Amino acid sequence: MNSYNLSYLDYAIVIGYVLFILIFGSSFAKKNKSEGNFFVGRGKIPAWAIGMSILATLISSITFIAYPGEGFAHNWIRLVQGLMVPVVLLAIVWFIVPLYRHAIKISAYEYFEKRFGYFARLYSSLAFLFAHFSKMGTVFFLLALVISQMLGISTYTLIWILGIIVVIYTMLGGIEAVIWLDVIQGFVLIGGGLIILAILLFVTPGGPSAVISTAYKGGKIGFGPYDMDLTHLTFIVMALNGIFYALQKYGTDQTIVQRYLVAKSDKDGIKASLIGIFLSVPVWGLFMFIGTALWSFYQITHIPLPAGMRPDAILPHFVMTQLPTGVVGIIIAAVTAAALSSLDSDLNSLSAIVVEDYYRRFRPNSTDKQRLYVGKITIVFGGLAAVLVASLYVAAGKETVLGIIFTLYAIFSGGIVGLFLLGLFAKRANKKGVYIGIVACVLYTAYAVLTSTPMGFGIHKHLLIDLGSLNFHQHKYMIGVYSHIVLFIVGFLASYLFPHEPVNEKFTIYGWFKKKNRLEAGEA
Repeated sequence: MNSYNLSYLDYAIVIGYVLFILIFGSSFAKKNKSEGNFFVGRGKIPAWAIGMSILATLISSITFIAYPGEGFAHNWIRLVQGLMVPVVLLAIVWFIVPLYRHAIKISAYEYFEKRFGYFARLYSSLAFLFAHFSKMGTVFFLLALVISQMLGISTYTLIWILGIIVVIYTMLGGIEAVIWLDVIQGFVLIGGGLIILAILLFVTPGGPSAVISTAYKGGKIGFGPYDMDLTHLTFIVMALNGIFYALQKYGTDQTIVQRYLVAKSDKDGIKASLIGIFLSVPVWGLFMFIGTALWSFYQITHIPLPAGMRPDAILPHFVMTQLPTGVVGIIIAAVTAAALSSLDSDLNSLSAIVVEDYYRRFRPNSTDKQRLYVGKITIVFGGLAAVLVASLYVAAGKETVLGIIFTLYAIFSGGIVGLFLLGLFAKRANKKGVYIGIVACVLYTAYAVLTSTPMGFGIHKHLLIDLGSLNFHQHKYMIGVYSHIVLFIVGFLASYLFPHEPVNEKFTIYGWFKKKNRLEAGEA
């Protein structure tokens, strides 16, 4: 591990920022006297702030460190997933936001129970929990990787310190503190990225034109390969992943759905969603391009990098060796902001799921005070669990962490988009048929993971089951795409094996169209 000398001014900036976060977040404690206030607020937060919170939730330290690492090591192909999000969002946000605001109280997975029974709710919430624990572990790992290099402090010490900080203010402040801190941290994150890019573009000999031309000649600018090939990492693989990622994130993810519920109205919820994603895409692009510019900088200047340095560690190395005193402290604060803004949202959402999908289910007569207490305790244990998960990433090897995250997303996606689309579009789909679809999805995912090419990074380095020609030979990211399709097709067809069950149309897209037509007719 490389360590660097940090000035007292930089230390003061970082420590001051972290203390500010802790004090500001904790100041909302008096406002959280009920479960509703703790998880969905009081309808007083403006749409622009919720939109910034969505942005901050989507752009964690994964964005700040992993995207530049990816841009340095490869080209922009993994950015394609994010580019698909606005396309999908523009098609679904108009009915997704009103659907959830009028169909559920707090948990996104309440929708699945109302449509297909409690097992569907349990399955979808468990998929969320697994996916987000792996994500939170990655965020902690990246943050520790960066800060430990910069400060020369033990990785585990940093993980525990930052874990305790985010647990305290999330537990005390609730969703309102999370959102307003996300607003602040979103601006800090973007500001830090813009500072780095400006320095890279104008300090590099030859300026912006040299940076861009060098990167282009080196094959760093582009989204290819563009082959119609699903066995390797290609544009089509990432585009397909992006479509299903967008559907899952904006259609079924508690961290985003919870923001719909915080909004004052359906209109504000839609506006917040659009603000969040149309800010997120440029920010993803900004940090991917920072990685590209870093590659050009080291190519042009011929400054040597430490032997064996991970791509994800190059941006922190550049910050510590090339940036002036004071600016380094700002950048470290920005990295910290990126991580905490994602972790606080995840912890609050995980707590909401445990309370609503499990505790309330098994303790239906529990009081509001008891549920609030359980929610806060869940944040404490959730934070501790995320810290422990972070240690698993030490064995990540030299694969970029962005690749790890996309692979884990594929594995833990659980076909939830297929379940969601069945609920929205297939009035013939029923509970028993959907349960068969879920079983088929789980079996398919197990087969694909166990027989797919070695994944490395501590998951498995060899095939666990070798079926020869029957192995899953396509790219590992396709596991997630097919899991959604399997659940949808099997669930739909299996529903015809059982008697048709009446469906409340307000839980389908058809009910939304009818309501929309009635409103338009009334206005006419």
